This record gives sequence, structure tokens and C-alpha cells, in this order.
Amino acid sequence: MLAGGHIHCAACHCDDCQSAAQALDALPTPAPTTDAFGGTHYVLHRKDRYHVASGSALIRPHRLRDGSPTRRMVASCCNSPMFLAFDNAQHWISVYRARIPGDSPRLQSRIATRFADPAGGAPDDVPSYRMFPFALVVQLLLCRARMFLGR
Repeated sequence: MLAGGHIHCAACHCDDCQSAAQALDALPTPAPTTDAFGGTHYVLHRKDRYHVASGSALIRPHRLRDGSPTRRMVASCCNSPMFLAFDNAQHWISVYRARIPGDSPRLQSRIATRFADPAGGAPDDVPSYRMFPFALVVQLLLCRARMFLGR
């Protein structure tokens, strides 16, 4: 369950997201994890404004490797990736865009496109960034400040 507005909606093309998508897509899942260009669509939300409303006992972590600070949380009943959580005190979670009921937020950017397949590249549907754009980093810092101030 999500409360409040989202921080940002992005398609991530990083090597970890692509590796995770390959592993998750090998499971019997209801839909592919990436778009046609290899980007995984996430909606970033404040961690304090998200909780699993029902079925939390069915959520299982999927880690790319031992000691990884990221966990892709998967519904074990249907192998659907639900959200990406961080062990390293990040103040946001990344919800898989396809898991948001109703109208999901529109895609705002493509990030880490330096990992995108050079043959397919990334489309020009939204701004694309080889790494993480400075504006997104600022948004995340402002979000952290609002959380600290209790807003």
C-alpha cells in the first residue's frame, strides 16, 4: 500500500537490474520484468509511506549474490516481483511499476543507460542518463530532509 505521492518513476538499465530480470523472468511469472529495451520500470516511494497491506508472509527476498545490499522482494505465490528494498539505510523503496494498481505514474526518465544493449539502445521516449541524474539525487536528498522533519 502506498501513501502520498511518488518521488520519481524511472526505467533502470543497470547491470544488476538486468541480471535480476533474467533470473526473475526464468521463474513462471505473469509478465516480463523489463521493457523491450531492457529497462526495469520502478516507482520510487518513501520507505515510511509504504507497507504490504496483505500477504506479507508470502513476500520473499531475491538477492543477486550473498551480501548484496539490495533485495528484490517477490510474491512467492506467483513469483511476481513486487519491490526493491535496500539493506543500507536508503530512505526509499523502488516499487515495480507494473504492481501499482490503476493508473501507474508515467515514466519520467531512463537511468544507467550506459549498461543498455548497444544494439537496441534506449529509446528517446523520456530523458535518458548514462548514470543517475543530478536532479534525481537532489530529489532523493530533499525527500530525506522532509522525512527527517516529519513532513
